[in-house]
Amino acid sequence: MICRPCSVTMEGEFEVPALAHLSLDDQLFVVAFVRHHGSIKKMESLFGVSYPTVKNRLNAIGAILDRSFEVPSSNLLVLEKLAAGELSVDQALEEID
Repeated sequence: MICRPCSVTMEGEFEVPALAHLSLDDQLFVVAFVRHHGSIKKMESLFGVSYPTVKNRLNAIGAILDRSFEVPSSNLLVLEKLAAGELSVDQALEEID
């Protein structure tokens, strides 16, 4: 993680909140949506887009957020451990479903 304004860098494994998986534009869209109490009409006027465009954008953001909550399969975790050198090939083969 890097804080550019203060020139601080932190290294390690971090779990980021679901909204951090969104692009900055999508984060701003979500903030505007919440600040305007979920009013699609207000979103239309703020962003100068049609109702279907707002709905499509919300659906796309929802899909991104859904993916951030998906639990990786146990096989994926085993393969990640293998790639990181935490398991041998034989150990990985034993653990794979």
